[in-house]
Amino acid sequence: MSHRAYQVVKEAEVIIGYKTYIKLITQLVSDNQEIISSGMTKEIDRCNLALQKALAGQNVCLVSSGDPGVYGMAGIMLEVVKGNGLLGQIEVETVPGITAANAAAAVLGAPLMHDYVVISLSDLLTPWETIAKRVELAAQGDFVIVLYNPKSKGRVKQIELVREILLQEKPENTPVGIVTNAKREGETFVISDLKNFTSEEINMFSVVIIGNSQTFSFENHMITPRGYKV
Repeated sequence: MSHRAYQVVKEAEVIIGYKTYIKLITQLVSDNQEIISSGMTKEIDRCNLALQKALAGQNVCLVSSGDPGVYGMAGIMLEVVKGNGLLGQIEVETVPGITAANAAAAVLGAPLMHDYVVISLSDLLTPWETIAKRVELAAQGDFVIVLYNPKSKGRVKQIELVREILLQEKPENTPVGIVTNAKREGETFVISDLKNFTSEEINMFSVVIIGNSQTFSFENHMITPRGYKV
């Protein structure tokens, strides 16, 4: 996390978040802080509760994983504040963090040295047809592609479909890095290729980085050249 995020967590009177993310900061919180956690699909409820606590005069920290502005809670929180007509009347600070793409890239070496896109494979809020089209166009544009939410227990076919789409546009030996629990306890990574990467262990804690036409791997590093003459 960023230093500012660390400060905010330590200074908050109330900390609200998804239960899995609350567990990640257990060692940072103290007994005099109110900790409120809830499960998936309760995002709007958490934002409404955070707003209620803030309106009561409390310093509230709404926790996200990684960066709150990247598939996180910042947008929902601001929409809730706006929907209640309170924009400009209550202080809302979006505290930057380190998103999984950057954490995973650091583990792999330097795969994001040139233009890249980030695409979530979760189709809970975005139609699969839209996701598939974005993957196709990103491949055609020769972007490095970062996949969030690549595979879950109930969603196993999408990553295979993505592989098929990418093989229409990219060589099968294109390097693919898979990082699980990036910069967290239990971190693992593997560097594979486009032909074989779906045979590796991939889950919701994994980030998949697929190289562009210039990306290469070398001794457990994945590198996308920027174009300098080395």
